[in-house]
Amino acid sequence: MNLKLLGAFAVSALLLFSGCAITDASVAPVKKELATPTKKVAALIEKYDLEVVDFAYAKEAVGEGTRKGAKALLIDSRPAKMYQKSTITTSLNIPDTKFNDYIGQLDNIAKDKRILVYCGGWHCTKSPKVAGMLQRRGFTNVKLYQAGLPEWKRETYYEVGTAVVVAAYKKNSAVIIDTRPHKKYLRATIPGAISIAETKLAELEGRFPADKSTPIITFCTGHICHKAHVVAQRLVDLGYTNVKVYGGGFPAWKKAGMPTTGSKAKRVSQEEAKKPAKMVAGILLGEDEGTVDGEWLKARLDNLPANVQIVDVRSADEFQVGHIAGAINIEAGKMKAKEFVSKLPKGKTVIFNCSAGARSMEAWDKAKEGGADMTKVYYFDANIACEGNKCSIEVNEPLG
Repeated sequence: MNLKLLGAFAVSALLLFSGCAITDASVAPVKKELATPTKKVAALIEKYDLEVVDFAYAKEAVGEGTRKGAKALLIDSRPAKMYQKSTITTSLNIPDTKFNDYIGQLDNIAKDKRILVYCGGWHCTKSPKVAGMLQRRGFTNVKLYQAGLPEWKRETYYEVGTAVVVAAYKKNSAVIIDTRPHKKYLRATIPGAISIAETKLAELEGRFPADKSTPIITFCTGHICHKAHVVAQRLVDLGYTNVKVYGGGFPAWKKAGMPTTGSKAKRVSQEEAKKPAKMVAGILLGEDEGTVDGEWLKARLDNLPANVQIVDVRSADEFQVGHIAGAINIEAGKMKAKEFVSKLPKGKTVIFNCSAGARSMEAWDKAKEGGADMTKVYYFDANIACEGNKCSIEVNEPLG
């Protein structure tokens, strides 16, 4: 038996026996799954010399809940249909029976990347099989979260796909929470969703259901957005027991052709005059208050006017993974309004960006609250994914 595995079993046994020795009635018993693999799973763990990690390790690896922010790559080795129904947040799907069809997702992943593979628990052979296949493909830092999805679901919230949210929408069987800024919610959202913006969470917690077993689904702007995870974690911390995150979020909902509250929004007729484009301080303004014209900016990121400074308002960790060339990093979320304004570059026209437009919008609101000269402060409403300075940019539609 693998010494790493034996060590894990020894620790589990010690915890179990020491737990039995506690006699203080005030200490509530902690439910633990017996960490014992079947003989077949144990043989595979031994064969591939796999390190088995626990829930705390996997939780730390997930990070803030976004794929970019994860500290390790999680791989769900179950069939695709099961993955769509429920999975650990940030996970990619590589089923053991279709490994060659799915492995292309890792073409640009470094071979020494920390990878955690899991499936349906201690009896499931799929995760050690996929871990072994990854090793044969040259990945050198593959670990096993063998307790897998069953333990994860007991301990915290998990991710669901579009089909689950569609079913909840049609059956009215869950409270669906839109965690994006309220302005975006007002423009369009999933019908029936309530608005609890992540930045207003403390003052809006009263909107949570009284019954803590109520099924709840949070969402924002997809796998690049952490807002739904912040609200989901708060729900778990408050004792809610049936919390899920819609990982694909509103972009996936629209892509699936599902109705939104903006589906019947008034369309401007050809006869109606379009607002003339307006240049201010060397930039073309967008249709929404505070925005720069997204397509205009996207086309000029390599040759911005000298007076323009892009300010990335995400966390330092996110910024280090990748950002627009020439951008500077000022994390807006951690500062009070006046402090944030004091950090902005002087004598420049500032354009905020983030990963999905929501945090840059909030930064603009914060700058306004802090007394900034708003003739020189704007935001870029776009979905932006960068590796180094190589960025994929999709401009968001105006809110109207």
